[in-house]
Amino acid sequence: MLSNSLIELDRAHLVHPVASYRGHEKAGARILTAGQGASLVDSTGHRLIDGFAGLWCVNAGYGQDSIVEAAAKQMRALPYATGYFGLASEPAIRLAAELAERAPGDLNHVYFTLGGSDAVDSTIRFIRYYQQARGKPEKDQFISMEQGYHGSSTVGAGLTALPAFHAGFGIPLDWQHKIPSHYSYRNPAGQDPQAIIDASKAALRAKAEELGAERVAAFYAEPIQGSGGVLVPPDGWMKAMRDLCTELDILFVADEVITGFGRTGPLFACSEDGVVPDLMTTAKGLTSGYVPMGAVFLSDAVYNTIADGAGSAAVGHGYTYSAHPVSAAVGLEVLRLYEGGLLENGRKAGARLMTGLRGLSDHPLVGEVRGRGMLAAIELVVDKEKKTPLPPETDPSRRIFDRAWENGLVIRAFGNGVLGYAPPLCCTDDDIDGIIERTRQTLDQTLEDPDVRAALA
Repeated sequence: MLSNSLIELDRAHLVHPVASYRGHEKAGARILTAGQGASLVDSTGHRLIDGFAGLWCVNAGYGQDSIVEAAAKQMRALPYATGYFGLASEPAIRLAAELAERAPGDLNHVYFTLGGSDAVDSTIRFIRYYQQARGKPEKDQFISMEQGYHGSSTVGAGLTALPAFHAGFGIPLDWQHKIPSHYSYRNPAGQDPQAIIDASKAALRAKAEELGAERVAAFYAEPIQGSGGVLVPPDGWMKAMRDLCTELDILFVADEVITGFGRTGPLFACSEDGVVPDLMTTAKGLTSGYVPMGAVFLSDAVYNTIADGAGSAAVGHGYTYSAHPVSAAVGLEVLRLYEGGLLENGRKAGARLMTGLRGLSDHPLVGEVRGRGMLAAIELVVDKEKKTPLPPETDPSRRIFDRAWENGLVIRAFGNGVLGYAPPLCCTDDDIDGIIERTRQTLDQTLEDPDVRAALA
């Protein structure tokens, strides 16, 4: 079928996530046809470096034949096995064991989901059950952070704190609350790391007191806030917030859907932060995006409280595709690839990426470069001293994404003029250098736009 026919079929039938439906109908789809390593090809033959690993997820890179073979082998042997009725499959059992062995601290229990959003939903159900099982049903209030992202499901989107995920949906729900982000570039407390940590602790303590500390069930945090603009907290921030949650008898949930599986360097960012959460969510890099899968890790204390509370009764939470054997087989092979060299390559490539992006700091449009490992961002401004963002009328998200695409680069262009980077861990030096060169080209072209130059003046 011709690509223009596919574009028309897409317009007529395929509903795209987080899109202006009418805007997409007008623009039409760009159709991807092939990928290898860190490169993509579209239906016109245009070649691109994927600087965003799909949607922060293709950590192992495209075209890994051993992953494909692992999936095919499992499909031939046993394409599906339910986890209901006490049944299981070998790949799911082995993947749970391998993940528990590598997870921080006593996160020894793994519940598999289809992705990150339903992993977050699952934590809410587990936490509510846990609090009731320990005789504290009044603990029914949940706190997350402004500019945080915790999925797009009805409940998870309420923990998410990005306007597009709330508008028109009647969320957040009345038991979902927020405290300000640590966002160091624009933090009212200034950019001193300890001042930011102190401000976040004070905000969480104040919110708990406002709600009644005896009512707060859990606090959610990403080691790095991804969809909020790749916001990196000061060193020690996660540990400080975790310790405060322990003091206040609030469960600490680390959302590692984006940061997990080598994105920031180690297998889990929490390990680098010296944090053992009560629950942890993962997805994306778990299977490198080759098949859907997410996971919730539960500490011994949380799991045992739920198990003891239920006794002989079933804990009524489950998904048809939980612990899917094909996804688990893929997860096992992806883990083997990570530990067989991809994590180490990702650390080297991440250092090169951060050095290259920081080399763009002298560009007139660059306000800040931030990141850790293979997770980074450039925040664009028209006045570096005042930190004035690009005017909304310049449509930075669409304009910069389109321009980068034409230059052979896929990045995440956020609506506030932040450019996000999350390349595959398999990137070569040439891949990383290509990302930097094409970013500079895109910035230089944007600088020449009359409306951008007028804003600079």
